[in-house]
Amino acid sequence: MSSPLLEQLIEAFRVLPGVGRKTAQRMAYHVLERGRDGGRRLAEVLAESVERIGHCSQCRDFSETDVCATCASAGRDRQQLCVVESPADRLAIETATGYRGLYYVLQGRLSPLDGIGPRELGLDALAARLAAGEVAELIVATSATVEGEATAHYLAQLARRHGARPSRLAQGLPLGGELEYVDRGTLSHAFGTRGEMPE
Repeated sequence: MSSPLLEQLIEAFRVLPGVGRKTAQRMAYHVLERGRDGGRRLAEVLAESVERIGHCSQCRDFSETDVCATCASAGRDRQQLCVVESPADRLAIETATGYRGLYYVLQGRLSPLDGIGPRELGLDALAARLAAGEVAELIVATSATVEGEATAHYLAQLARRHGARPSRLAQGLPLGGELEYVDRGTLSHAFGTRGEMPE
C-alpha cells in the first residue's frame, strides 16, 4: 500500500493535460527514484511561475510584466492584429511565419455550452482596441472546429463594426500532402474555397 503523500504526488501530476494515472505514476516514481534535484527545481520554478506570470494588459498573452515584449516593441506593425485562441497558437505563428504585427490571445473560444461567452474571452477589451482606430486588419486565426468557426464569425462582425478589415487564415491541404490521404472534410473545404492560380 503506497503512502498518502505518494498518492497526492501522483494526483498532482494528473493536473497536466494528457497525463493519466499510469503516466502520473511513472513521473512520480522517476522524481523519487532518480530526479530529486530536478523535482526540487521543478517545484521552485512552478511555484514562482504561478505567482509571477500573469497576462499582458494589451494582448492577454502570458507575461511577467504589465505589457509583454511583443506589445511593447516599436518594430511591430500596429495596424495588423492577429487573434488566436491560445498562447501556443501565438507562438506557432510567431516561429513559423514572418508576421510582424501584434496579437490578441482569447485564451479559449466561444462555447456557450461550457459557459464561455464574449466576456470570458475579453472581447469587450478587443472591441475597445478596434474602436481606437489603429487596427486596419484583424487576422482571425481560430481553429477549424465548430466553436472556432463561430468565434471567427463573431470576430469578423466585430471587426467590420469598428472599420477594420477581417481576414481568415487559409485552410485546406497540407503542404506536401497526398490527396488520397487527406480527410474528406478538409478536402471538401479546400475544393470549395479554391482560388485562381497566380501567373
